[in-house]
Order: sequence, then structure tokens, then C-alpha cells
Amino acid sequence: MSEERLQKVLAAAGVASRRACEDLITDGRVRVNGEVVTTLGTKVDPASAAVEVDSRPIRLLQGNIYYKVYKPRGILSDIGGDSRGRKTVASLLPRGVGRVFPVGRLDLNSEGLVLLTDDGELTNKLTHPRFEHPKTYYVLTGQRPSTEALVRLREGIELEGGRTAPAQVEVADGLPARLILDKGTEQFGAAPDDGWKRPPPEKGVWLRFVLREGKKRQIRHMTAAVGIQLRRLIRWSTGPVTLEGLQPGMSRKLSQGEVNALRDMVGGGSRRRTSRTRQDGRSDRLRPKRRSSPRNRR
Repeated sequence: MSEERLQKVLAAAGVASRRACEDLITDGRVRVNGEVVTTLGTKVDPASAAVEVDSRPIRLLQGNIYYKVYKPRGILSDIGGDSRGRKTVASLLPRGVGRVFPVGRLDLNSEGLVLLTDDGELTNKLTHPRFEHPKTYYVLTGQRPSTEALVRLREGIELEGGRTAPAQVEVADGLPARLILDKGTEQFGAAPDDGWKRPPPEKGVWLRFVLREGKKRQIRHMTAAVGIQLRRLIRWSTGPVTLEGLQPGMSRKLSQGEVNALRDMVGGGSRRRTSRTRQDGRSDRLRPKRRSSPRNRR
């Protein structure tokens, strides 16, 4: 297995945040193969290194985690922030999955594909606008848009945050055969205040959007700007990975083929192992000691 920066390895093992792990290292609290390491950027091989923090062995994780989730309405796609008591997509993952982050987000009332991983490099390449990777959405509207409205959506809309990039927008002949619509029969822990007692609409005209950028609530703002009543929004795919095979509220690991396809799309050369194992199945989270440095007083 390839070597990685020590602070990244510690954070992936659940010791603390990466910034806090940097403090642990510079404080001289970390040993690698019996030797104290205080230099940030030191690289270790998680498969073979013996790492201790405060003389406690750390169970290192090997490989990266890759999951896909079919997010229902009323579930937050963000993880780690203030959820104000709402359920997040983390609640849809199997128990024991390590620390992961969403690859792009869906707003509370949108549905569909959310990728979750701890692979920071892949996440950056999939989400940064300069890479322009396609994401496909199906949007239910109250009426068939005019030709003029479709042209404006395709060419770009002036929004508060700037003009949207050109997009593929068309009236869909139908939904993908393997897309399973959420009928609203299960709440998945979503709060009733978020409208979960109302079944999601199915009648109307479906549009297919392919975007290569990800402004906040972009499709909702675009459709509103041209006078289209948006009734439902579903993300079907991110690049080559789709919702195929997932029921609403379900999650599963990406196959090696799906990970490889994402890496091919972003131009990532080597294949990483998608399985992630611990040396004995658990991890410990340590609380770093406080430092009276400017970094900790911000």
C-alpha cells in the first residue's frame, strides 16, 4: 500500500480532526515504529506502520471507503455540521462505516444519489467546478416549458452568484428504467415538519438536466428564473455512477468497477483498494491536549 501523510492517516483512523492530529504530532505525542515523530508531512504506510498516540496503539485503516446512498426528501446530505436534530445521510449507512464526507450535496427537499467517501483527492476532482464532470438530474415540473425557457436554461441564467454555465436541458421521454421512485411510504426518520406526511408528486412533465457545475440550489434557482414550477428534483447520476439498484433510503459500497470508472473520468491513474479494514476492527478517538497557540485561539 502507498504511503500517506501521518496526520491524514491518524484522522482517517478516527483519532481527531486532521488539524488536531497535526497538533498531536508537533507536540511529540505520536510515535511511528517506536520513534517519536514531530515533523508534519511525514509519510507512513498504514498497512505496516506501528503508530502510537500517548503510548496507545492506533488501529490504522487501510484503503478508502466509497458508498452511494439514495437520499430521500427530508434527509440532510451534509455530515458533521449542525443538523438541528434532523437525520443525515450518515443514518442510512451501515453501522461501523468510518469517517466519510459527501461528494457534493443535495438540498433537504431534493432526492437521489449522494456519494460518500474519505478519498479527499477524488472528492476534490469530482466537485471542483474547473473539472466540469457531469451530473444528471430529473426534474418534475407542473407544465411543459416553452421553447424560449428551454433555450435560456441551456445557454445560462443570470443568478445572484453569477451566470450559470451552459447545460443540457430537455424534456425527458421517460425516466430511467432502473430508477425507483420514492412513493413516500417511509419517512426514514425525516421530521414531519419537513413535509413528510405528503406523498411526493408524480404527475407533471419530467425534464432531464445535465450540469457540469454545482452552484447552491442551482436547478431550483434556474427554473424559478424562467417561470417553471419545480415539483420534484432527483439526482440520477454523478458521472458513470447511477442510482441503479438502489431503493430510496438504501446505501451500498461502490463496486471496484464503479470506483475505477470515476477515477478514469477524473484522470486518476492508479487504482486504490476499495475495501477498508482495521487491524482489529475498532478505532479509538483521542482528545488532543489544548495548546495556548494563536491557532487554538481563533
